[in-house]
Amino acid sequence: MRTRLVVLATGGTIAGSAASAADNLGYRSAALPVDALLAGIPTPSSSAIETEQVAQLDSKDVDETTWQRLARRARDHLARPEVAGIVVTHGTDTLEETAWFLQRTLAPAKPLVLTAAMRPASSLQSDGPQNLSDALAVAADGRVAGVTAVLGGAVWPARGLRKLHPYRLDAFAGPDAGPLAWVREGRLMPLRPGAAPAPADPALLELDPAAWPRVAMLASHAGADGDLVDAAVHAGYRGIVVAATGHATVHRRVEAALERARARGVAVWVASRCTASDGVPPLPGASDPRWFTPAQARVELLVRLAATP
Repeated sequence: MRTRLVVLATGGTIAGSAASAADNLGYRSAALPVDALLAGIPTPSSSAIETEQVAQLDSKDVDETTWQRLARRARDHLARPEVAGIVVTHGTDTLEETAWFLQRTLAPAKPLVLTAAMRPASSLQSDGPQNLSDALAVAADGRVAGVTAVLGGAVWPARGLRKLHPYRLDAFAGPDAGPLAWVREGRLMPLRPGAAPAPADPALLELDPAAWPRVAMLASHAGADGDLVDAAVHAGYRGIVVAATGHATVHRRVEAALERARARGVAVWVASRCTASDGVPPLPGASDPRWFTPAQARVELLVRLAATP
C-alpha cells in the first residue's frame, strides 16, 4: 500500500513570481498556489501526495497565529497512520525560527521537512523545484526523523539552522558539524546521526497567540547602552535574548541593564551573533549547548516561558 506525504504550503520566494525570468529581485513573494509548485517535478513513486495551503505570505511577516496554525495542521496530519511525512514550503527569511518552533512544539517521530528557495519560481535559476523534490525524497525515505530543512541538496537539522546570505543559492548552513545528509538524484545519502531531539512542549499550540509571553531580541554592539533593555522591561516583556558579540559577550552598559532586568524577574539569554559556531557554553538556566542562533534562542525561550507561566 502506498504511503502518503502531505505538503503544507505557506508562501515565500519558492512560490514567488516576476514578470521577467531574468528578474531575481523584483518578484512578488507568495504568488503561486501549492499545486503549481508541484507541477512537473519528480515525486517519490512510493507515496501519494496531498497538498494544503496553510498560509500565503512573505516569511518576514510570519506571526504567532501563522506558527500556531501551521503546527496544528502538521500535528493533525502526523497523527494519521498512512502519512509517512510532511513537507512545509516556506520563505527563507524566518525559516530557522519556524523550524525550531515546529521541533519544540511537536518533536515529531516522523520526518517534518522544511524547504524554500532563493529564487522565485519564474527565475531562470529557480531552485525551488529541486529543493521541493529533494524534500519529498527525504520525507518519503523516513530515516531522518524530526524537523529538518532541505536546501541545495543538504539536509540540515533544525537546531542551529541559519541563513547566511540574502541572495546566493547556497545561503543556508547549520552547526559546524555540517549537514545530516545529502540528497543525490532523489536518494538520501546519510552522513552522520543527528543530535538527540528536543522534547515536545505543545503549550503554545493551545494558548491564544495574544497571550503568548513577550520575548524581545536585542543586540549588543560597540557603543551600546542599556536603554532598550530597560524599555523592554518597562513594556512588560518576560524574556530578553541578546544577540551578543564573539563568545556571547555583551557591552558592559548592556550587562548592567540585563542585571537590572534579571532582578525584576525577566528571563535573560545571550546568544552569539557570529554566523558560525561549534557550540559555546550553555544558556543561563539551561543544560543544553548553545547551538542556537539569536532568533532560535528567542523561540526556545518563548517555548520555555509558555511552559512555566
